[in-house]
Amino acid sequence: MRIAIIATAVLLLSGCATLNASPEEHDPFERVNRSVYRFNDVVDRNVLKPVAEVYDDVVPNAIDTGITNFFSNLGDVLVLVNNILQAKPRQALSDFSRIVWNTTVGLFGLIDVATPLGLPKHNEDFGQTLGYWGVETGPYLVLPFLGPSTVRDGAGSVGSWYVDPLSEASPDHNTYYGAVAVKAVDTRAGLLKASSLLEQAALDPYVFMREAYLQHRLNLVHDGAPPAPEFDIFDEEFDEELDEEAAPETP
Repeated sequence: MRIAIIATAVLLLSGCATLNASPEEHDPFERVNRSVYRFNDVVDRNVLKPVAEVYDDVVPNAIDTGITNFFSNLGDVLVLVNNILQAKPRQALSDFSRIVWNTTVGLFGLIDVATPLGLPKHNEDFGQTLGYWGVETGPYLVLPFLGPSTVRDGAGSVGSWYVDPLSEASPDHNTYYGAVAVKAVDTRAGLLKASSLLEQAALDPYVFMREAYLQHRLNLVHDGAPPAPEFDIFDEEFDEELDEEAAPETP
């Protein structure tokens, strides 16, 4: 579960830059998106954040780390599938090895033994896979409870939901939704400090989150090497004025 503040906090830590596009181009639904953003923010401030603060105070660090590692190990299954779909065999092999080591020696993922062995965690999802194969981003969207997204990433989320290993590991719906809730609280608890920085730094959190999310996703799709933006130093009107000034005067 990704509410708006969670995704924003992640992006705050990752760094951000402004995209080379006007808000009208990548956020044509800004009025509706802002309404959904405010709804998500209310839910976070009144429900998830207070619960996460209690969780952070009560749960011992060792147990908290184990819970985080467990969900991370399940997430590696989705990463593996998407690395295969993106034709990245070396990363897929590394992901498979991570899952094997962490599930067996790491006691079903509670202990991350793979990273010290030189098997780094990757970040791939179905939205990135669609982007890898040339699907356009589409308009920016803010989804209820899930937070920032785009048309492409929203479609990718549907694919992730269908192959979610957490649902396969849960014997019934109640267990699944309970696990989703624990995962959301655990994630939010890990971002309490980051969200506080965001509240202090951003003049318009909505704009910050939008630009950070779009830039972050662009960076992920291109594996950290996005294409350089094309800057228009002069607009057409200014170009015409320069041409007129440079033209020789007729006698």
